[in-house]
Formats: sequence, structure tokens, C-alpha cells
Amino acid sequence: MDTKQLIIEAKARFNHNAAKAYIKDKYESKLTVADQGGLWVANPEMISFLSSSTILEIVIIDTYSNPVKVNRAALLTKLEKTYHYVMEQWQNEWAALEKKR
Repeated sequence: MDTKQLIIEAKARFNHNAAKAYIKDKYESKLTVADQGGLWVANPEMISFLSSSTILEIVIIDTYSNPVKVNRAALLTKLEKTYHYVMEQWQNEWAALEKKR
């Protein structure tokens, strides 16, 4: 390979990695939900915790380390909907990026 081709491939790899990091930041920020007086991240850990509990109103720590009493079922529903919607969008954009590669 000549140096021009190596430079082109290195730039393409850098652009791909930069786009991948941008997409990650973009969608991770969309997983943050304000609800019931707290700020929550819709992630598998929080969804699993809320799913495994049977208590109607539960006190949990939000992203600002504040204890907040919430309606567990309502918060679970909102976080699940947010998580699935955002992850679907993220996967679609990721697939489009991988096709360009």
C-alpha cells in the first residue's frame, strides 16, 4: 500500500470512531428522565431493580444522590418506555453508520 491509501484509511477509521462516540453521547443523554421529583437514568440496572421490587411506593436515590419517594410502577413504566424507544433509535443510527463503513 502506498502512503496516500494509508492516510485515507486512517482518516476514515478516525471519522468512524468519532461518529461512534458522538452517537453514544447523543443517545446516553436521552436516557435521562425527570419524573416524580427526581432525575433518573433509564438503564437495565434501574429497570431491573424496580421490576424486582413489589412495594408500591419506594424510596430510591436519584442521579443527584437525593432520596426520593416514588410510585414504583409508574416510574418503571416510564423508564422502560424511554429505554426501549431510545435504544431502538440508537440501534438504527448505529446500523446506518456501520453500512457506511
